[in-house]
Amino acid sequence: MTDAQERAWQTYGGDYLVDLPEVLGTAVVPPRPPLDLVALFGREAELIVEIGPGMGESLVPMARARPDHNVLAFEVYRAGAAGIIHKASAAGVTNLRIAMADAASGLTHLLTPGAISELWTFFPDPWHKQRHHKRRLVSTEFADVVASRLRPGGLWRLATDWDDYARWMRTVLDAHPAFENLHLSSDGDGWAPRWSDRPVTRFERRGTVAGRAPRDLTYRRTTTP
Repeated sequence: MTDAQERAWQTYGGDYLVDLPEVLGTAVVPPRPPLDLVALFGREAELIVEIGPGMGESLVPMARARPDHNVLAFEVYRAGAAGIIHKASAAGVTNLRIAMADAASGLTHLLTPGAISELWTFFPDPWHKQRHHKRRLVSTEFADVVASRLRPGGLWRLATDWDDYARWMRTVLDAHPAFENLHLSSDGDGWAPRWSDRPVTRFERRGTVAGRAPRDLTYRRTTTP
């Protein structure tokens, strides 16, 4: 961590970090009572969840632009969480919390069914080598978890700049009975236009310079069990 991130961690960590002593060293959340979101955020509001926000380059301004929503980020790396805390505290963002935990077990054990109004998964690790594809976050099993925690009508927004992972996401989610591709119709090819609310990060710019065109996808949670 940089000196600024370390200072932010020490000064503001208590304001942003979810207290999860049971996950230290593993990131896996064991069975436990779900979070009391009203107590955690100090109010009742619709919940947005982002998985893997990195240093918060897009997360923090997006949370700041949605003061009427509670925003919960899952980030397993300390440096990433510290970067988020540094940016959020400097920007005066108060509606953001960070769970340093694995996303699948975190969604399962920290949140109740239907708790999420919108889920963001932007540029997850592509694990682009064939032998590593099994490690990709987006899978049928993970989609089952998301479906259980996303309220009917809620949105799952995804983006990647690896074409094979984009098509992998389509294969998994277009076939899943709990999700409807909002851009798959007689006059749509299934790819969402770039979501203008998502800031362009340095990470995305590097991918574009390397010749990788970002792909966006938007799915709606259906009422199918």
